[in-house]
Amino acid sequence: MTAPLLALSGLASAYGQSQVLWDVDLMLAPGTATALIGRNGVGKSTLLGTIMGTRTVTAGRVAFDGADITGLTPHRRARAGIGYVPQGRHIFPHLTVMENLETGLAARGGRGSGGGGVPDHIFELFPKLRDIRDRKGGFLSGGEQQQLAIGRALAGEPRLLLLDEPTEGIQPNVVQQIEAALRTVRDRLGVTILVVEQYLDFVWRFADGYCAMDGGRIIRQGSTATESAADVAHLVQI
Repeated sequence: MTAPLLALSGLASAYGQSQVLWDVDLMLAPGTATALIGRNGVGKSTLLGTIMGTRTVTAGRVAFDGADITGLTPHRRARAGIGYVPQGRHIFPHLTVMENLETGLAARGGRGSGGGGVPDHIFELFPKLRDIRDRKGGFLSGGEQQQLAIGRALAGEPRLLLLDEPTEGIQPNVVQQIEAALRTVRDRLGVTILVVEQYLDFVWRFADGYCAMDGGRIIRQGSTATESAADVAHLVQI
């Protein structure tokens, strides 16, 4: 059996005195895509932040590629190979598209292709970014900003990509482009993907499996090949 790339064991996290995650166990195999689903406010974004290190672990363990990274800062986790696209994109509005992409290069550390520049495959995944590479981030549409945010994360050549609501507020044609890009990122680049998403039909088209959360816990896991999005949505009351 292939060793997991990411393994969470008894993970808990809190905001001050308010606990948000409870005893989360999760394993992600290399080169797979997993949908993290559930109603608003059940802890999905907090779980991504805890994996990335932007939220404090109060109990449990985060292991990445067999190494315990529970105590690592976010930038050290990024250098270890974890990319993160937060909800709301958070691109730099006063930097150009190319400058935004170049900020992602720092995450490589000593890893990656060693070429030094933005990888060509980012422009193959999102051709529009090449066309608007000199435009300031603040003048982009929502769909362009989302493509830029994903491209910036991929510039660090991660082995694990965390995405929080990538289709939120995005026009349908760009959703299709993002779906195709994520499929390529998994299949051709071998990147493992964990994506928080409310639009279940979108993730069911490319994800291998799903994890459903409620009340800060994972309450159900399964395969997208054997369970339909509609049935799962009904069972977990999304």
